[in-house]
Amino acid sequence: MSTDDDLPEPDRIEGAPHPRETARLFGQDTAEAGFLDAFNAGRLHHAWLLTGPRGTGKATLAWRIARFLLATPMDAGDGLFGDAPPAHESLEVSPEHPVARRILARSEPGLFTIKRGINEKTGKLRDMIVVDDIRGLTHFLTMSAADGGRRVVIVDAADEMNVNAANALLKMLEEPPANTTMLLVSHQPSRLLPTIRSRCRELRLTPLDLDDMQRALAQAGASEGSEAPALAALSAGSVGEAMRLMRLGGLEMYAEIVAIYGGDRGPDRPRALKLAEAAATRGAEARFDLLLTMFDTFLARLARTGATGQPPTPEAAPGEADLLQRLAPNPHKARAWAEIAQTISDRTRHGQAVNLDPAALVLDTVFKITETASR
Repeated sequence: MSTDDDLPEPDRIEGAPHPRETARLFGQDTAEAGFLDAFNAGRLHHAWLLTGPRGTGKATLAWRIARFLLATPMDAGDGLFGDAPPAHESLEVSPEHPVARRILARSEPGLFTIKRGINEKTGKLRDMIVVDDIRGLTHFLTMSAADGGRRVVIVDAADEMNVNAANALLKMLEEPPANTTMLLVSHQPSRLLPTIRSRCRELRLTPLDLDDMQRALAQAGASEGSEAPALAALSAGSVGEAMRLMRLGGLEMYAEIVAIYGGDRGPDRPRALKLAEAAATRGAEARFDLLLTMFDTFLARLARTGATGQPPTPEAAPGEADLLQRLAPNPHKARAWAEIAQTISDRTRHGQAVNLDPAALVLDTVFKITETASR
């Protein structure tokens, strides 16, 4: 018989600890301060929308807020002699606190999580949050109201709700239960119903700088060493994306793309063919998807070089800076790279949708880039 521990977790980045297990959050002091300011002022909103790029700590912040709220006693604001309670300066909760222990053990009665569930017919994770995943919330709110304490709901990711699920959650947001705080993690808030967005207060998280990226990767157990600058450059400040790059060999892929165009006699065709053949390997879908992302990143960095007159720093592969300056020497070339980037992205995503040969898609991309470079 399976248990909750056996089920896959859609809110966990492969190779990294789950957000409930992540002790610290790096680089998001502004977002944390925004929540604490509202809490300390007695203006705790009933729903918060945590937005920003993937992998920047939105789920980690949600779990930190949940721990903090559930571990902080309810206080009407009347201290001894009518004084206000002291302001909280941090969301930190001791890992030895009973709430922290229960959350880690997934046994905290004041917390309810909404995420993609298992399709009983296929035994696999659904690709969206359905209304059945929301219906359990009503039971939770009814059962947990008896103790009079705080209750916290985490929705991760709110973008993944289908229409029926979104409408069911909206009813909860329109008539918020007492002492309940809802935390909606959203990678693309534009996909949410406007009525959901309007009922939430937003906390926006930003990409991490190099120092915060190094600390976050170390906490996740990733040994990045001297590769940290390149990881930061290619992941756009997203720890989640950096973990994906490390797991699937993204740095090596990007270095190969740079090497293909780094010679003086045009693209290295044997190298390009080898890269294309690797993308077509059975079972390599995740690596193929990352390879397409690396091509997108290469083109974006080319366009940026032409527009600014300087290659992005830090360098993401040996010889990259010289290559970018050679292929994108001016703003006119920058526009050309930006246009071909959109064309290539549309072609490759369409090719994926209709199951075209991955090797052919990669070679087509290489040739399109070659044509643009020669203009």
